[in-house]
Amino acid sequence: MRRTMRCALLWPALVLGLAAVLLTPLAWADTPPVVPPRPSTAPVPPVARAWPVGVRPPVLRGWEPPATVYGPGHRGVDLAAPAGAPVRAVAPGRVLFAGRVAGRGVVSVALRGTDLRTTYEPVRASVRKGQEVGAGAVVGVVEPTGSHCGTRTCVHWGLLRGDAYLNPLSVLPPWLLGGGPSRLLPILS
Repeated sequence: MRRTMRCALLWPALVLGLAAVLLTPLAWADTPPVVPPRPSTAPVPPVARAWPVGVRPPVLRGWEPPATVYGPGHRGVDLAAPAGAPVRAVAPGRVLFAGRVAGRGVVSVALRGTDLRTTYEPVRASVRKGQEVGAGAVVGVVEPTGSHCGTRTCVHWGLLRGDAYLNPLSVLPPWLLGGGPSRLLPILS
């Protein structure tokens, strides 16, 4: 009789334990995988009216979109700029952030009339959060340290729509990307 009672109590515990072991992986399976944000198919309007630094700075490293959210890539462009050079807003907008992130100065500007925002680093900010800036307005200066351009100083310029990184050069109109205005040469006979 005692053996029957012991078996009667042991079987339900054994069944519950087995069910817990078998169902736990199914509960974990409900966690969605990390999927990279899809770049918006909406075109990027050429709203920029100025380069962030200089007139036509050399691009030291171009935009290389990552294949996955945490994958390797370059989520912006690096523009050659000397330490202390003014960094300008490329288009009118409102400062979303001006401060330090991981030891680097960062400025982020929401571009007026768009769903885009630009980022600039390493920059010692001369603006504050919430401030309205015009195209070409100085938002800070290039910091002498914190650049990821090796021995050169540069500004890392980024462009985002939501969580998706885009090529910042796409906001520049053709006349800013080109080598300058066309020139007519005399016809020599």
